[in-house]
This record gives sequence, C-alpha cells and structure tokens, in this order.
Amino acid sequence: QVQLVESGGGLVQAGGSLRLSCAASGRTDSMRAMGWFRQTPGKEREFAAGIRWSGGMIFYSDSVKGRFAISRDITKNTMFLQMNSLKPEDTAVYYCAATPAFSAAFRDLRAISYEYWGQGTQVTVSS
Repeated sequence: QVQLVESGGGLVQAGGSLRLSCAASGRTDSMRAMGWFRQTPGKEREFAAGIRWSGGMIFYSDSVKGRFAISRDITKNTMFLQMNSLKPEDTAVYYCAATPAFSAAFRDLRAISYEYWGQGTQVTVSS
C-alpha cells in the first residue's frame, strides 16, 4: 500500500502561481509512476501531468502544457506541481495519484490506471 498526502492548494488570482506537493509513504519502492489529476463539480476527473518515478519521463495534458511543471524528489518520496499563469478554469480539486503497474514504465501515463490516490487539495483561481 502507498499513502499519498497533497498540500499547497489555496486561493490565487488569475496569472498567479501555486506549488502543490504530494508526499508518499508506505510501499514507495513499488511506485513506477505518479500523476496529478483535477476535478470540478459535475465533471470527470482529468489527467493534468504525470512522471515516471525512474527516469523521470514527463507527460502533460494540452490544457496545462507550458504553464505547469511536474517534478519529483526521489530521496523524499515527494512529487510537485508548479502551476504558473493560472486561469480561472484551473479551479478544481487536485489529486495526487500513484501506480505500481509495470505498464507505467513504457506506456503513455495519460492512458494508464492509477491505483493509489490522495484526498485532494482545493485550488481556486479568481478572475
């Protein structure tokens, strides 16, 4: 089992920045990839960014590419999401996710399933 805890959400004005963190604990040696998802009321959860734990290959959704940057600190079992040039449409609950699936080592992280999820952190961007 892997436990994930997000932090760093909050209220920011449009054009501003926030940095989210996701701390992993438990069987972190089993993790092959981690990702950030977001969800607004009435909509499905959508992929925002993902990173392979070994090697660090990165994937972004088109909606955040060029504005968000995902990274990880293997020594601290922590993943980050630097969000710049925030827009009101970025308002959502942001979730951290992880997977031990072997397929994460070679498949597009936007197309795989994630097994472990955090509780989410609210990001609100005001106009």
